[in-house]
Amino acid sequence: MIQWQSMAIYLHRTPVDFRKSINGLAVIVQEGMALSPFSESLFVFGNRHRDKIKILYWDKTGFCLWYKRLEKDKFKWPRAGDPVLNLSGEQFSWLLRGLDMSKLKPHQEKYFLEIS
Repeated sequence: MIQWQSMAIYLHRTPVDFRKSINGLAVIVQEGMALSPFSESLFVFGNRHRDKIKILYWDKTGFCLWYKRLEKDKFKWPRAGDPVLNLSGEQFSWLLRGLDMSKLKPHQEKYFLEIS
């Protein structure tokens, strides 16, 4: 079971060849994203048509690959920004549910020290 709420989540914005499996995606993480594929992180990849995603992660005993294919829709992929985006758990959930994360902005969190 993925405990992704406590993991770093990195989205590779550029489409990848979905013939790549674990080894090919791990090389992209290491060389293309300059990150360690062995870290406690999720690495999210999309295909050119944006109807499929693959998620690679290391579970301390081996690599796991999660795959999702949409039948009639497309994932709302961020178009602008850095080639690698660090997503919050909430943004990742929005992506999986089909929401456009660039248009959704949660309320800013407030931190107080005392009640007046």
